[in-house]
Amino acid sequence: MAYVTVPKDLTKVKSKVMFGLTKRQLICFGTAVLIGVPLFFLLQRTAGSSTATFCMIVVMLPLFLLAMYERHGQPLEVVAAQIIQTVFLRPKERPYQTDNFYAALERQIQVEKEVRRIVRKAQRTVPKEKAGGGPGKGGAETHRR
Repeated sequence: MAYVTVPKDLTKVKSKVMFGLTKRQLICFGTAVLIGVPLFFLLQRTAGSSTATFCMIVVMLPLFLLAMYERHGQPLEVVAAQIIQTVFLRPKERPYQTDNFYAALERQIQVEKEVRRIVRKAQRTVPKEKAGGGPGKGGAETHRR
């Protein structure tokens, strides 16, 4: 009887496409080979074998890291983006701030009181004939039945 081990965490299981490699790994390794091998042969004639090999390794290494490196289920580019955000883009000191619902209600009440005060002040300063003496509001122009 064949015995197959089943991992407890199925989220870590990756579907293998060819040679036990995932599609991501195949694409990254293929790209590394397509860039690195021709670079080696071009540099070998002018710079020598050791220098050409070193340059090939330096060019291919980032692609190998993209293919293989994974931390907590996240690929290298996600981890690198998070590191860049925390080190360079986000502020170093992030104070804890809350937006209390009751404080927001208090601010709203204060704004409404201020608006009412401004409206009352504006109504007091408007002359009497403009405030209520327009057409159809009484006075001589009113039509009586």
